[in-house]
Amino acid sequence: MAKLLIAMMLSMAGIFIVDQSIKTLFLDGYRFYSDYVDLILVYNRGVAFSMFAFLGEWLKWLQLILIVSVTAYIVNLRQSCYVIPGGILVGAGFSNVYDRFIHGGVVDYVYYHWGFEFAVFNFADVMIDIAVLWLLILNLKPKFCKS
Repeated sequence: MAKLLIAMMLSMAGIFIVDQSIKTLFLDGYRFYSDYVDLILVYNRGVAFSMFAFLGEWLKWLQLILIVSVTAYIVNLRQSCYVIPGGILVGAGFSNVYDRFIHGGVVDYVYYHWGFEFAVFNFADVMIDIAVLWLLILNLKPKFCKS
């Protein structure tokens, strides 16, 4: 059990550190503009596509409760196959919630605009998507989860 917790904590910390390091570049003024992708600074007060921004200060507390619940669920499963994707999910989610507490909104910076306008997102958002996909595969194909 201790090895599982250590692995989960390391994956959480790794994602959190990488995401916050990238965000620091943009908070310090880094920008890049191109015909396809702009790297800019945007504070997202909601979640995906600014949904639920009307919740204001409540949103960060709701997300924090969700992160704690997901962490408890994954630890309670005690299956090694869920530890790394769970750690990625929780680390990325916590990084975005941390932004809400420190900056008043999630620091987003990747703006894709080639062919269509897309939302501005960040590294943590991509890691959340990957972790959710990974967890879905583990749940839909139990043969991948042998522990």
